[in-house]
Amino acid sequence: MTSSTKATEQRDRVIVRFAGDSGDGMQLTGDRFTSATAVLGNDLVTMPDFPAEIRAPRGTLHGVSAFQIHFASHDILTPGDAPNVLVAMNPAALKTNLALVESGGALIVNEDEFTDRNLDKAGYESNPLKDGSLDSYQLYPVPMESLTKRASEDIDGVTNREALRAKNFFALGLLSWMYGRPTDVTIAWIDKKFKNATSVREVNRAAFMAGYNFGETTEIFGVQYEVKAAPVAPGKYRNVNGSVALAWGLIAGSVRSGLPLLYASYPITPASELLHELSRHKNFGVRTVQAEDEIAAANMALGGAFGGHLGVTGTAGPGIDLKSETVGLATIYELPMIIVDVQRAGPSTGMPTKTEAADLLAVLYGRHGESPVPIVAPATPGECFDAAIEATRIAIRYRTPVFILSDTYLGNSSEPWPIPSVDDLPEIDPNFAVEANHDDGFMPYLRNPDLARPWAVPGTPGLEHRIGGLEKEDVTGNISYDPVNHERMTRLRAEKVERIADDIPPLHVDDPDGADLLVIGWGSTHGAIAAAARRVRAWNGKVAVAHLRHLNPFPANVEEVVRSYSKVLVPELNTGQLTMLLRARYLIDAECYSKVQGLPIRAAELEAVIRDRL
Repeated sequence: MTSSTKATEQRDRVIVRFAGDSGDGMQLTGDRFTSATAVLGNDLVTMPDFPAEIRAPRGTLHGVSAFQIHFASHDILTPGDAPNVLVAMNPAALKTNLALVESGGALIVNEDEFTDRNLDKAGYESNPLKDGSLDSYQLYPVPMESLTKRASEDIDGVTNREALRAKNFFALGLLSWMYGRPTDVTIAWIDKKFKNATSVREVNRAAFMAGYNFGETTEIFGVQYEVKAAPVAPGKYRNVNGSVALAWGLIAGSVRSGLPLLYASYPITPASELLHELSRHKNFGVRTVQAEDEIAAANMALGGAFGGHLGVTGTAGPGIDLKSETVGLATIYELPMIIVDVQRAGPSTGMPTKTEAADLLAVLYGRHGESPVPIVAPATPGECFDAAIEATRIAIRYRTPVFILSDTYLGNSSEPWPIPSVDDLPEIDPNFAVEANHDDGFMPYLRNPDLARPWAVPGTPGLEHRIGGLEKEDVTGNISYDPVNHERMTRLRAEKVERIADDIPPLHVDDPDGADLLVIGWGSTHGAIAAAARRVRAWNGKVAVAHLRHLNPFPANVEEVVRSYSKVLVPELNTGQLTMLLRARYLIDAECYSKVQGLPIRAAELEAVIRDRL
């Protein structure tokens, strides 16, 4: 990286948003900028924003793809509220993202795309780069396409069309100069990614360095910004998104339990990344199956559990509907199985690439009969790793299906993650049955102190037993239509899940000042809640916060916690599902702050809500 001859300003944090057509490579641009930022040691949180359409007409509002990164010299919790900088590759990207940018923010615009035709596609009646409508912003028109083509002129065999595909690397180079990101990280990635495509490699290298050098030499950018590294605990870190972390957590659960992992799923946005990531790790004994439908995938996972594997299936909301009968079957089988729900905006197809957390009641109650199951919900992308191991532990110890509730925001967003030592991960003993457990032979529903039944792998001599969806007789597992036995088995299955409350950590409350207001959340609202509380406390407001990672059963002290505060506020990405549960179970006057726009809750909006309640 060359040294800059321009003035340098210090910033403690920056929010950059890249936006362009879905074919402009904005996700790749954001990912590469993130990797360079991680190398410099900044704390960071990202938020990809995909269009739902596979390929909307180029230049239209529906085809805009964006990637937001918040990086700082201190600990941060969210992808940021209002971007300081918007990189807009075409008029549609500018129009759909302008309202998000902070007042006076910088707009770096690819002016080559602002033709009459493209302006018309985006619904502009006049060119915003010339009509004065952007006067309240810092506007930087840059002819990215022209400069990219010029940088590629001396590369043999490259057409103008091929050169234009590299314009995202020009934008990346420009932003890399502006914020002092290292060039060697990106150049090394280009060389490795395109090592077998010489012309593509050279075009991307040329475009990237052209953007970097443009920032260095042009007069329109007079200042370069520096964001120093954030202080972090010693250790080895890696930038991960929630889906990758969750996949690795499932692998870790498999290794620590000694059970081969069988992952069966049907492709569905945004859960498909789990299948993609797990399929790369056959070296850990992972078996992945792309099933013909959601029902088959769930049945394969349950069959794997019956055969002594760690059986896992993953999906999003619509798939949960289809898997519900198999989850009920796993409940009456009393076998360990994990169901991952990467929630998205619904109902039905809804907005498949947008975030929401509205499946809580569905996974809690969305099956016929009394079929209680444990639910684990990570709060950050990195926590998806821990949630997968915890779900594995609970499923195996208590012989039960377990839901993991992630969501689109957690699955796609990334953050620096401290890689744990394998020795620090919990050992999980599957404790298979290997011999008769009763004077009369093997009793498949004779329970241990946890109320878990024995897990006998098919083919174990002397442990043959009947299995199926009909009600079991207590202890023997024989088919039973006895009404008293059915009630007993129903209550035993429920009590087994309730006893897990004694095996999970109590709910932690962060309340340094003795507050009257408790803000309690679950899932991906964690960052917004914690960041809003920081801001409120900065002006001496008193607020307590708590976050639930176990949603069934609740930690044993939840009732004590929520009854300790005169006001309870529950921010949710649904219309109030956790709020309803808290009100119903504990008869408290909990209030919901609900957002169902397909967008995460922002710290600024939640700060305003908390201020109002105080």
